[in-house]
Amino acid sequence: MFLPMMKQENPALIDAGIQLHQSGQILPDTYVLDLDTIISNGTVMLERAKKEGIDLFFMLKQIGRNPLIAKELMAIGYRGAVVVDFKEALIMMENHIPLCNVGHLVQIPDSLLEKIMLYGTEYMTVYSMEKLEKIQAIAKKHGMKQKVLLKVVDDEDQIYEGQFGGFLLKHLAEESKAFHQFDAIEFSGITSFPCFLFDDRYTTLSQTNNVKTIEAAKKILCEEGFPISELNVPSASCSTTIPFIKEIGGTQAEPGHALTGTTPLHAYKKQPEKPALLYVSEISHNFKGKSYFYGGGYYRRGHLNSVMIGDTRRQVEDQVERFSDESIDYYLSTPSEHPVGETVIAAFRTQIFVTRSDVAVVKGISQGKPEILGIFDSRGRRI
Repeated sequence: MFLPMMKQENPALIDAGIQLHQSGQILPDTYVLDLDTIISNGTVMLERAKKEGIDLFFMLKQIGRNPLIAKELMAIGYRGAVVVDFKEALIMMENHIPLCNVGHLVQIPDSLLEKIMLYGTEYMTVYSMEKLEKIQAIAKKHGMKQKVLLKVVDDEDQIYEGQFGGFLLKHLAEESKAFHQFDAIEFSGITSFPCFLFDDRYTTLSQTNNVKTIEAAKKILCEEGFPISELNVPSASCSTTIPFIKEIGGTQAEPGHALTGTTPLHAYKKQPEKPALLYVSEISHNFKGKSYFYGGGYYRRGHLNSVMIGDTRRQVEDQVERFSDESIDYYLSTPSEHPVGETVIAAFRTQIFVTRSDVAVVKGISQGKPEILGIFDSRGRRI
């Protein structure tokens, strides 16, 4: 998906991937992160967001919850992380990374609420009255006040399977009357996901009905006496979408894929953020006229359709054959044979935290002197 743009915008990363693999410094099924480019991308977005008055919370689940990257982003001015689930929250906490938003997309289990609240999180996204009651009890116990963002949904909203939940817009006016009982909770804002979607016909981003839901929810809560100040509008957050976020009244965005130049926009149009991630594998064997390379990092929504294969002297391109959702990606295949042991380079949309891949954080790529700073598993733990 991103290979053509990678060749154009960051060919040094391709060279580094091949060099690191051929020299034995990384194994097949390793994602390589170009630290210098990630920091450059993060800086570009941060500067744009400051001009527009938008708060940015970085999200790292798509690159394996990597704590080294988190610390580097903190160093350039990010306030902290938004975590997609409670396991990511624990990784960030172990590495002393500030939490800006937890609970969206996955609610915090009851047994972890107290630990996370005592560690401190600027906002908690909440789906239900029951979770509000739990947060209230813990906050009262410790004499604290917790800011929350309510996830509000309407029947016409875009919601992915596996992410259902939230306060129904049609019931919010009635339910919000009960919010006054929660005196240890500050109802700070509204959120939803996704607020923007990519249109591959026109290679543009357009807002979803979820944005209208957020706007309607804010009006309801303000009328009930809750001065909503934050509108969290995630999805495809990048330099290009920040003005749109400002235009619809958004106050918070959560860049993730833009840090590595891998939002859908980045595959079709040159953007301020450059490609900073690739996947490295190796030809394992040939069988019946096809080549098979090691898997482990396959993501079924990643649009992996082509690879570069070769060594430091020469590379060729080939297609990647379709792979069924029913099978485990022990190997992926190309329609042509290639020499066993050659490096396979791919660049596609990732969610590393759902894979079994290694992650190598590398600096010095643009200078032609790649240096591995650390190799991590897909969950952010150093190997």
